[in-house]
Amino acid sequence: MTLHRSMKLIGIGDNGLASLLPQYLQWIEDCEVLVGGERVLDFFPDFRGEKILIKGGLSTLVERLSEETRNTVILASGDPLFYGIGGYLAKKLQIEVYPYMSSVQLAFAKMGESWQDAYVTSIHGRPMKGLAQRIDGKKKVALLTDAENSPNALAQYLKHFGMTEYRAFVAENLQGENEKSGWYSLDEMEVTHFSPLNVVILKQTIAPKRYTLGIDDEEFSQRKPDKGLITKKEIRVLSLQAMQLQQDSIIWDIGTCTGSMAIEAGKLAPEGQVFAVEKNAPDLENCLQNQQKFRVDMTAIHSKAPEGLDSFPDPDAIFIGGTGGEMVELLQLCCQRLKQNGRIVLNAATIENLYKAVEAFKACGFAVDILQAQLARSKPILDMTRFVPLNPIYIISAYRKEENYE
Repeated sequence: MTLHRSMKLIGIGDNGLASLLPQYLQWIEDCEVLVGGERVLDFFPDFRGEKILIKGGLSTLVERLSEETRNTVILASGDPLFYGIGGYLAKKLQIEVYPYMSSVQLAFAKMGESWQDAYVTSIHGRPMKGLAQRIDGKKKVALLTDAENSPNALAQYLKHFGMTEYRAFVAENLQGENEKSGWYSLDEMEVTHFSPLNVVILKQTIAPKRYTLGIDDEEFSQRKPDKGLITKKEIRVLSLQAMQLQQDSIIWDIGTCTGSMAIEAGKLAPEGQVFAVEKNAPDLENCLQNQQKFRVDMTAIHSKAPEGLDSFPDPDAIFIGGTGGEMVELLQLCCQRLKQNGRIVLNAATIENLYKAVEAFKACGFAVDILQAQLARSKPILDMTRFVPLNPIYIISAYRKEENYE
């Protein structure tokens, strides 16, 4: 008869044994296997059973624990289900979870503020890329950092995107021997030395300028003197609608020019990623300036599509504002790389390009919807008003035929 074994995942603070309830200490004393990182295992030098050090990938650990028949306790810092190992282990093993307070919870307690309305994210072990659009406009932001994405690097990043409306509260070594916390301006945070174990909370001091959907064309840095190489505001909004973006969409913008489409797309998909290509270096420079101004952190490269697209992940949505002579080759590649249920939106100004695009999409087995947009803007003339037409544009939306249920 096989005895029922117990496997518990217990959260522990940097104050070690003082953070554990008597019941938890009893479970640890009674168990035969104690699992944890080096720092937390050091809290139990007299443990009599087997110690397993968590090192490297978790898949090997899961493999080992899934065959374990003895009573086991796994120790993890703070709340193991909050950016911790608990989320992964709970999916793979039958475990009971007993959390301690998370580092973010402790940091807000030190700060003396509520945190139910905070936006919480992590730059620990993951790139900072895209953080700007995720946090833009948020009043309270809590971030888990690491040695590379340190408070210093974060301060530099925020200053690059003009996010000077934030003050920072940095809490270090929470509940440890060298606990320290305090407020910093971004300039101060950039040059101060911090312990690697820290949490950063950003708090808005003034409301920044916010841009709603359909940013005015004049707001974008554009090529001079021949302004106008921009997807016009009204066409931009119609094209964005056709792309059917989600919060976490991966987006390509081919022929980005000023970056107007990519920037608006990034604001609509703040949890996603935006990748853009532009063949003209001066236009790409404008695009980079616009990224800073509008706080959208995207990947924009100098290349003539389809070159360069192989370095991008497969997209959920593609916008094509302009193509060179290789339209058919480009559209074939886009159709191949597009994810299931994705959309390709192409703006064509001529009937020849409209025809070529539709034929190319059909050859790839894609269905096509076309919107002809003929728009005019009002303009004052003396004490009257007249209309100035925009160039007619064909907005072509392409998608795999199986999506069309009609």
